[in-house]
Order: sequence, then C-alpha cells, then structure tokens
Amino acid sequence: MRKCCQTVVGLLCVSLLFWSLSSVQGEPEKSASTAGVKKSASLPPEIKQALSEFNSLIGGWRGVGMIKRNSRKGAWSEKAEWVWKFDPKQSGIAYEVEDGKFLKSALLSYDPEQKTYQLATILPDGTKRDYTGALQKDTLVLESQPDAEGAVYRISIRKLNEKRTLVLFEQRNQGQSFYYRLAEVGYTRAGTRLAASGSGGPECIVTGGAGTIAVSHKGKTYYVCCSGCKQAFEDDPETFIAEAKQKAEERRKQSQSR
Repeated sequence: MRKCCQTVVGLLCVSLLFWSLSSVQGEPEKSASTAGVKKSASLPPEIKQALSEFNSLIGGWRGVGMIKRNSRKGAWSEKAEWVWKFDPKQSGIAYEVEDGKFLKSALLSYDPEQKTYQLATILPDGTKRDYTGALQKDTLVLESQPDAEGAVYRISIRKLNEKRTLVLFEQRNQGQSFYYRLAEVGYTRAGTRLAASGSGGPECIVTGGAGTIAVSHKGKTYYVCCSGCKQAFEDDPETFIAEAKQKAEERRKQSQSR
C-alpha cells in the first residue's frame, strides 16, 4: 500500500512539474503574439491631405439659421463644433450640432479611390442620410442619393474667411432639374484661434492645422487643434512626432531646391 501511494504521489508531482513548465514556456509566445496589436490612429497621407482642406473649420461655431435670407421669420440659433476623429472604423472630421433644425451630427471623410468626399449625417429626428461630393473652389458641394420619393438633397459648405462659414441646405424633387433653398446657416467662430494654418503660428502636430491646445511628450511641448487630435497624439505620440519631422525635412528640401 505504501509503495502504491508513493507511486501515485510521484506521478502527481511529475504532472504538476510538466504543467508548470508548459505554462512558463507558453507565456512568452502569448506576449509576442499580442505585442504591437495597437495600431496608430494616423490616417493615410492622401486622406489626411484631402481632409486638411477643412482644418479652418476645426473648433466651435455660433450659428444663425434662416429659411429665407435676411428674414428673421422662422430663424433659429444653434451651436456647432468640428473635431478630428481618429478611429479604425470611422475616421474623419466630426460635425456636431446643438439645437440644429437640419442636422444633428455628421462625419466628413474622403474616399481616395473615388476621389470624393463623403458626409454621413444624422438628422434631428434620428434619420440617417449620406452625401457624396467634391470641393469646388472654396465650397464643398455634396449630394444625397434619391430618397423613397425621388427627392435629392444637397449641402454646400462655404468658407468665407477664418471667422465666417456658410452651410446651405437645398432640395430637388423628382422630375425637377433645379434645387430650391431649404435654409442657410451662417456661422461665426466662437472664441479665438491662436493662428491660422500656414501663418507661422503653432501648427497641429497631427493634422497641420492651427495649433490651439498644448500637449507634451518627454518634456517637450507640441500643439494640436482639437480634442480629437489631442486624444490621437496621446495614444501614439511617437508616430505623429516622426511624421512631423518627416514633413519638416520635406519642406526644408523643397525650400533649398527653389
């Protein structure tokens, strides 16, 4: 009996030892497989360049909407904010509206294959509507697909200057060849900007827009343009610092070649 018990105990010890060794050997493999899973929030250069055309929109705005231009009848006030959004599934520039009559929110993105801008919107009643379009001089013109009744909607976003932007809403019914005005929102920038992009002031290290928010990494100060860029930088500062250095080097070479 004693010999039998010793045999059983011995087998148990060997099994426990084998299990322990297997666990220890398997741990590095698990760590190696999970290393580097986190992906940078940085956008492909072509997409970032296309969306950077709208860096001047980043920030908060106060808007006055009018059904008929220069008429207070049916007019309303709203607030809006444009913020860069970095997400593996949905990246672009988010457009959030408070007290809006025609929009609740939207996401502006760019399709590099089709060379078109996309605007995915949510209306005040929760309905979703997608637009596609292009930049025409200083105005981004986007059209929807026909709805169930054949109506097509158009949004035109026009930058007047650093402090003024107009957003025009239009509709074209089935069988019509022209658009008629639904409303227009005139936006005035809320607050001030440190600098306009390219003016010599601080630049956003993530998008190249006007730097308005200070961030730091390893004791050095950088600037970003919005909360979305701040989050992206804090998630992966090394990538954006490297991209900024590369961009600065390209600028230096271009200036020397002139």
